[in-house]
Amino acid sequence: MDFGHALACIGGKIQKVVFFVMSMVHSDAMFVTAFPRECSEAFLEAHVKAFAFFGFVPSRISYDNTKVAVAQITGAHQRKFTAAFARLVSHYLFQPHFCRVRRANEKGVVEGAVKYSRLNFMVPVPQVTNWAQLNVHLATCCRSDMKRRLRGKSLSKEQLLAEDKAVGLTIPADRFDPRLLVSTTATSESLVRLNTNDYSVPVEYGHRPVVIRASVETVSIYHAEREIARHERCWEREKQVFDPVHYLSLLDRKPGSLDHARPFVGWELPEDFAVVRRKLEAQREDGTREYIRVLLLLRDYPLERVAIAVRHALRWTAPTADAIRQLLIPSEQPELKTFHLGGRKHLAGVTVAPTDLGAYSRLREAANG
Repeated sequence: MDFGHALACIGGKIQKVVFFVMSMVHSDAMFVTAFPRECSEAFLEAHVKAFAFFGFVPSRISYDNTKVAVAQITGAHQRKFTAAFARLVSHYLFQPHFCRVRRANEKGVVEGAVKYSRLNFMVPVPQVTNWAQLNVHLATCCRSDMKRRLRGKSLSKEQLLAEDKAVGLTIPADRFDPRLLVSTTATSESLVRLNTNDYSVPVEYGHRPVVIRASVETVSIYHAEREIARHERCWEREKQVFDPVHYLSLLDRKPGSLDHARPFVGWELPEDFAVVRRKLEAQREDGTREYIRVLLLLRDYPLERVAIAVRHALRWTAPTADAIRQLLIPSEQPELKTFHLGGRKHLAGVTVAPTDLGAYSRLREAANG
């Protein structure tokens, strides 16, 4: 396997991409996938995808001396593995082979596969909306290339790949997790740092230990084995990635922060939310606080559901938070007569005194008297 570099237009922006290539020596079948950066999680994820594409694990894979796999060079072909690469090898049980220093030609046909895929899969420059679309394009190119028959070969790449599979290893039944694992502690601002970027967690987890599981696409944050936050991975440097919902509980104490605090700057909500805010602030002295109560519904319900409820509530004169909450509670079947508290957290503190049956007798005696 090897990495290469090419240009792609992603979301209207021309940028340099790193692409992973794994090529079979016998069949010359290849798998290509692209990433924003050459890193451990990309390296591991690419292997998982390649093995799934080929339908087996090669018994031996040749590498150059990439830092994502090699922690130390201990001999001509001997290497001390990085923790991430050691985990990959122990899971799939293939034999890694490393080229001698500055002898990349020892990797065999993959050097030619990198050049071929760049010239045939990346020219002209791919025009895609996101990374997923780019990798769909590359996978389609790889499948199409499998129909090709090489000069001097009597069978196509696809047919020869079946012979490769016969001597390869079976993919283990247990799924391999290629994500990067980092243990850290959330700051007082409810942020956790991965590489140079900060990602938010709910404010109640400030100063608490958390575990980050980062893939190329997402950053998931856990506390006590429970996922408390998920963000899209940021590949820029020294950025702060906020989820405004994580900071909503602070608005109870500081409602003025809604328009000025960093987590809420640029928060894009459906236009109906702004309409509700204007109506509440025009009708009530505490209109801003009531609107914050509407926003707090986003902690318990997805934005899509709350947006629908807000749209329906605009038909009313006073679209309060309690009124909108009622639209979010699942409707009960007509035949059910019991009133359930499920989904009605705002009623959890309400208590009803037991009925005094003697009151009916006293009323009857008073009527007869």
